[in-house]
Amino acid sequence: MADKKKSKNCEDLEEIRKAKMQWEEEVLQPHEKKYPEREEEFISTSSVPVRRLYTPADIPDFDYLRDLGFPSQFPYTRGVQPTMYRGRIWTMRQFAGMGTAEESNQRFKFLLANGQTGLSVAFHLPTLFGRDSDHPYALGEVGKLGVAIDTLKDMEILFDGIPLDKVTTSMTINAPASILLAMYMVTAEKQGVPADKIGGTIQNDLLKEYQAQKSWILAPEPSLRIITDIIEYATENIPRWNTISISGYHIREAGSTAVQELAFTLMNGLEYVKWGVERGLDVDKFAPRLSFFFNAHNDIFEEVAKYRAARRIWAREMKERFGAKKKRSLWMRFHTQTAGCSLTAQQPTVNVVRTAYQALAAVMGGTQSLHTNSMDEALCLPTEDAVRVALRTQQVIAHESGVPNTIDPLAGSYYVEALTNQMEEETYKYFDKVEALGGVIPAIEKGFFQREIAEASYKYQREIETNRRIIVGVNEYVLEGEDTSIPVLKIDPDVERKQVERLQQVREERDSSEVEEALAGLKKASEGDENVMPWVVKAVRAYASVGEIMDVWREVFGEWEEPKIF
Repeated sequence: MADKKKSKNCEDLEEIRKAKMQWEEEVLQPHEKKYPEREEEFISTSSVPVRRLYTPADIPDFDYLRDLGFPSQFPYTRGVQPTMYRGRIWTMRQFAGMGTAEESNQRFKFLLANGQTGLSVAFHLPTLFGRDSDHPYALGEVGKLGVAIDTLKDMEILFDGIPLDKVTTSMTINAPASILLAMYMVTAEKQGVPADKIGGTIQNDLLKEYQAQKSWILAPEPSLRIITDIIEYATENIPRWNTISISGYHIREAGSTAVQELAFTLMNGLEYVKWGVERGLDVDKFAPRLSFFFNAHNDIFEEVAKYRAARRIWAREMKERFGAKKKRSLWMRFHTQTAGCSLTAQQPTVNVVRTAYQALAAVMGGTQSLHTNSMDEALCLPTEDAVRVALRTQQVIAHESGVPNTIDPLAGSYYVEALTNQMEEETYKYFDKVEALGGVIPAIEKGFFQREIAEASYKYQREIETNRRIIVGVNEYVLEGEDTSIPVLKIDPDVERKQVERLQQVREERDSSEVEEALAGLKKASEGDENVMPWVVKAVRAYASVGEIMDVWREVFGEWEEPKIF
């Protein structure tokens, strides 16, 4: 019976191919003689050629039950929830953080009052790099690109008046992730909220830092050891917390193609799972709390195909490679942010349009959480008016567009299904390349990921410079001499002085012996194989600073230097 069905399918496809050839000869070619196609190349955002027409012949082996299935059923191509947005709209989570903890606290309250349903914290550069605000390296950077968090005191102020049992919080923090998670947990306890009642995510993805974003501190091996400690500790103590947000976003922002973003992100995720399993952790206990973070770029169909392929590959790898049995262990749950790298300083109001289409792609691709960039983010941290428009963009899609009314609305499109399959095929080719290099960490040390991303970024930029790729307002439809400026947010230079004064006050008022005891215990645990998280929590409770805790690890493990690849 199966052979007959396959034979009939082959006959049908052959008929379609013949009919297409006939259409090209009898209809297309005469039309093109009179009305030729535009001279520009038809390529995706990732420079992949796009064919004129897609038919069932482009997905010859397509099997609905094997390749698609139904929502919340393996292989999860169509989504992880049975009703998707008909049951619950995605979490609207705008990225925010600036100046002092007091200022960011007010922005959080503004966003929640305007309908945001989850918080997302942007930290300033010194915190991201594990330095305190009074460190020489922090000079001129305090509060500029995010909120300054030095000690538990700052975290207490940041979430003052915000009930941490009622909101979920995502924190974009990597090398110092254990410290910020401990601060959040202790802040919640001071509010009377136990650790098992808080929910949220720490990014905690160091592999992509070596590959793309470059805010590492320690070498890959000790970094993964600490990440595994966090996963082990949180699984037992903070069960609602997503212990890692495996991030393709920054890989894409660094200039990768969509396929590179997909492949490198999945490889990183599988590497974290491998470390957990080798630690002796039960995959079905910790895997349900792994989450992902993807970019939404300009090409709607390419992005939708990327998300669909991601779910399918992850489910298969978790089931077949690691023997995961629980449904939630196979789920790829992901947050999406629209593409910051696509926003232009020229004609910044046009960024509203770009962001809307990118957000639409994320929703049609089945995201669980979404951040929409503000129109002014190529120029500054977003103003309140700009961030309100960005949030309203999500709300219009949710309540006016009709897109959330059905699940996986582009399923069955010959183009989207062919593109999804192509994404999957190209991803596995990258898997094979990295395996041949010895795995993810050896490939990082050899500069493989860095080189691939750099070459893709260079190619994209050359396409713009040669007008092979049109960017509205940049190399076409330029407004010569017209003022397209918009109001920008400026950080008060006095922020640095205030932050340093508070840090000094905390150091004067805390119990120094408690701090010293906690840091000594952390050092000993780090030198051995004891889980470091209980000592991080103890240090945070004593009001040890981010820099003081990270300096223990700098002493024990040393700082990492990237290999030269050019």
